Amino acid sequence: RTWAEAAASLGVTPSALSQGLAELERRLGLALFARDGRQRRRTPAGDEVLRYATDVVARTAELAGWAERARAGSTGRVRIGMIDAAAVGHFADDLRRYRDERPDVDLRLQVAPSAELLEAVSSGSLDAAVVVEPAAVTGTLALEPLLVEPLRVYAPADAARVGPSGWGPWVLFPAASHTRALVTEALRRAGAPVDVVAESNQPEVLRAMVQLGLGWTVLPVAQAETGPDPLVPVRATPLVQRRLVLARRHGAPPDPAVDALRHALLRRSSRA
Repeated sequence: RTWAEAAASLGVTPSALSQGLAELERRLGLALFARDGRQRRRTPAGDEVLRYATDVVARTAELAGWAERARAGSTGRVRIGMIDAAAVGHFADDLRRYRDERPDVDLRLQVAPSAELLEAVSSGSLDAAVVVEPAAVTGTLALEPLLVEPLRVYAPADAARVGPSGWGPWVLFPAASHTRALVTEALRRAGAPVDVVAESNQPEVLRAMVQLGLGWTVLPVAQAETGPDPLVPVRATPLVQRRLVLARRHGAPPDPAVDALRHALLRRSSRA
C-alpha cells in the first residue's frame, strides 16, 4: 500500500504519519523505514517493531473485551472463524448445539480463507479459528489438531480416464491458499501437469465448473461427494490430505465461553 493509503487508513494526513513515525524512530534510536527509489520499505528493525506492535494491539483488544464482559456481567462473546468446509460441514452440528446450550453467549462466526482467519486471530479480532494447518506459523499462535481431510481428483463426466500425465486443465483454489499449495505439490509428485485455467475460494464454484466441463479439480471428499449431483473421483485413493487445526493466540486471557467451544470442537474431532 502507498504512504497516502496507509495514512488514510489511520485517519491522518501523510504529513502527520511521517511526523509520527519520525518521532517513534527518534525515541527508539532506530531507523524503521529506508528509501528504495520513490518507495519506503521497512528495515529489519521495522519488521520487529511491527511484530511487537501487532502483539500489543491484540492484547489491548483482548483486555478491552474482558473488561467489557466484566462490566456487563455477561457470560461472554465468542468470535470464532472457520473455513467453509468446517462451518457448513464438519462442525455445523457442534456450532448449532453450542448456540442452543449457551443462549447467554453472543456467538459470532466469520467464514473466510485460512490466511485471513489466521491474521484475524493474530490481531485479536477473533478468539479462535478452524483453518487448514499452515506450512509455517508465527510464535504468537497456538495450533491444536482437529481432523484430517482426504482430497481426491475429480474430472468432467466426459473426460477420458487417463494417467496423471493426462490430467487437467485445472480449476483450483487461489494460488495464495494453503490448500492450493498442498494440491500443487501433490500433483507434481504424481507427475501431473498443473495448468490452472480458473480459481475460486468456493468449493461449490469449483464443483460446478467441473460439472460444466471447464476443468478438473481436487477437493475435500466431504465437499465434492455429498448433496445433489456429487462428483465421482477419478481414483478412490486420495491425492493428498490436509489437516484442520484450531488456532488461538498464545497468552490470551482465559475465557470460559471460548474454552467451552474449544472443548466441543475437540470432542467432535476425537469422534471423527
